[in-house]
Amino acid sequence: MAKKKTPAEGAKKTNHPNVMGLHAEVLEQPITETLEVNYMPYAMSVIVSRAIPEIDGFKPSHRKLLYTMYDMGLLTKARTKSANVVGATMKLNPHGDAAIYDTMVRLSRGYGALLHPFVDSKGNFGKVYSRDMAWAASRYTEVKLDTICGELFRDIDQDTVDFVDNYDGKLKEPALLPTTFPNVLVSANQGIAVGMASNLCGFNLGEVCDTTIAFLKNPDHDILSTLKAPDLPTGGELIYDAAALGEIYRTGRGSFKVRAKWRYLKSENLIEVYEIPYSTTSEAIMDKVSELVKAGKIKEIADMRDETDLTGLKLAIDLKRGTDPDKLMSKLFRMTPLMDSQSCNFNVLIAGMPRVMGVREILEEWTAWRADSVRRRVYFNMKKKQDKLHLLQGLRRILLDIDRAIQIIRETEEDAEVVPNLMIGFGIDQVQAEYVADIRLRNINKEYILKRTQEVDSLEAEIEDLQATVNDPKRIRKIIIGELTEVRKKYAVPRRTDILYEYEAENAQGEEDDTPDYPVHLFLSREGYLKKITPQSLRMASDQKYKEGDGPFLYWEGNNRDELLVFTDRQQCYKTRLSEFDDSKASVLGDYLPTKLGMDGEERVLWACIPGDYSGQLLFCFENGKTARVELSAYQTQTRRKKLTGAYSDKSPLVTAFLLREELELALYSSDGRCMVFHTAVLAPKTTRTTQGVNVMALKPKRTVTQVLPLAETAIVNAARYRARSLPVAGAILREEDRGEKQLSLLE
Repeated sequence: MAKKKTPAEGAKKTNHPNVMGLHAEVLEQPITETLEVNYMPYAMSVIVSRAIPEIDGFKPSHRKLLYTMYDMGLLTKARTKSANVVGATMKLNPHGDAAIYDTMVRLSRGYGALLHPFVDSKGNFGKVYSRDMAWAASRYTEVKLDTICGELFRDIDQDTVDFVDNYDGKLKEPALLPTTFPNVLVSANQGIAVGMASNLCGFNLGEVCDTTIAFLKNPDHDILSTLKAPDLPTGGELIYDAAALGEIYRTGRGSFKVRAKWRYLKSENLIEVYEIPYSTTSEAIMDKVSELVKAGKIKEIADMRDETDLTGLKLAIDLKRGTDPDKLMSKLFRMTPLMDSQSCNFNVLIAGMPRVMGVREILEEWTAWRADSVRRRVYFNMKKKQDKLHLLQGLRRILLDIDRAIQIIRETEEDAEVVPNLMIGFGIDQVQAEYVADIRLRNINKEYILKRTQEVDSLEAEIEDLQATVNDPKRIRKIIIGELTEVRKKYAVPRRTDILYEYEAENAQGEEDDTPDYPVHLFLSREGYLKKITPQSLRMASDQKYKEGDGPFLYWEGNNRDELLVFTDRQQCYKTRLSEFDDSKASVLGDYLPTKLGMDGEERVLWACIPGDYSGQLLFCFENGKTARVELSAYQTQTRRKKLTGAYSDKSPLVTAFLLREELELALYSSDGRCMVFHTAVLAPKTTRTTQGVNVMALKPKRTVTQVLPLAETAIVNAARYRARSLPVAGAILREEDRGEKQLSLLE
């Protein structure tokens, strides 16, 4: 066995901190110096060069990828393997292939994270609404630039933007992309830097172009009037809050709410969710619903599954028998990410400095930057034409004496002396002389030179026009407006996110369940006083007290949880719940509805009803003899709206209304003493609340309908005399013998 060697005496000792038994030297350094030397350079690099988008709407990683694809000709060529693009991009972006491919996925059409994707993809790129759906490796997918990228690179070779060295100084790349539209507002973008972050939501391209055009024409333009609200790639319904959106538009910070879209399949007793908020995923929603079901907080769901396929997102929720889908979805919106908040932080790099800006400030910066790009392009074209004009002016001088030019060239002994001799002979500069000297022998004729020099006048006019454009901001703005109009025409698409303008969050389910459920009696007076009395209280005292000059008008039996619809003389319908009224007694006046419901000044109550399950129809009778039959469901809303405008037609004053659960006969009385009777079955129901209805009673000029009563509540003896056989009819004069004995009722 070999003997273990021992270190030779006097051998050099190792002094390395990583060797066991040795310790590194501890150096003391002021914290300010540590921050300045070690921390700040990293922080600034992340802020300026990685995480925060610039005025063109891109981070450096996005810009490097897209420019590489443009340089590869993928704007017009067929798709290529994603791996090829990733490899080529590493010449500009040294952060590794995984990071580059992740960037490509987010920009792709298949992933669906952008309203207008920049990468036309083929293959599995995952989905933005799925947390767990992995995309395929880059060797399996194919990409090219989408057609809209033509607007990102338009005239990039005409000095519209600056080009800078790449990380190793061997290549050039654009500092910004010359986008012809405010992509910074169109493409959603998020980034987390050091000590700050950025979260830009997307807006509809058509609305952004319209807003930018209006802003260029009038800097004081009302942004909210054209830029309605954010538009998200995953769709959904945006809960419109003018105050919140105004704050976002003004400061660049804030949040708005988006909820999922769903439909109820009655035949299968299930709910399908097919669009969800941009800020969540289908897995997060299902996890939360599962948690609530296990905790016993949601008992209406039998099963929930993800049925997402090639057609798109679909979450199926099986309901237990007897479940109200509207109430269940209201609960899910409140308790799960099916309704979520989208935060906004419009932090954008401007000249290397991060700035949180509102929409108006962003438009100011973008239009100024775009105006500079257009001005540079116009100047570039003008300079090219000036150079061409300069050459043609030299040609025109030679036209005067072609033979002399040939003689100078022929008699010059050395090649290097040809250009100086032409300069001396014709009084032209070196550039012009070089151009003349390079003309082919066959082109040294008067015809060729005349044709070329004829362009001088037109070039001079074009140069003058271009110079005027460079010096005139109005003409620059006109060019930008023209480009925006073209972009809107070619690429604008309808909104994906619907706007829900009137929405009120429903009460917590616990509060709703705690609402007492008991029968009540309702009494409404002619002047609008409402009393809610329990059966026990009514038995103790049934004589109703009214204000002097007031009296009974309407009476119902209902439940404390029922809704109440109140119609006014301003064609408005106020919706409230009976539980919002305190239990009253017969000896008090009750609640004054105009005050309780917050009606407009001098607005009067005309009629009211308890809709129940919103089955049946409402019958509106007007003074002009017309009667409108409207489906009661037209007044049903999924949200807790307290006021509906346009509740009925405004063409004529309303006499009265009826809640039709079944057909009946009505008697109409006119101001000239006539009466007519008709059956409600002849009227077809309408879904439009403001329908003018059907002319039932033909009236003479200045005559009106004064009263409408169910035939069963009248004392008419000979109803056949007044019954209509066709509509409209004038009716018959009501005879004294047909009036019958006047009967007193609760309504008198």
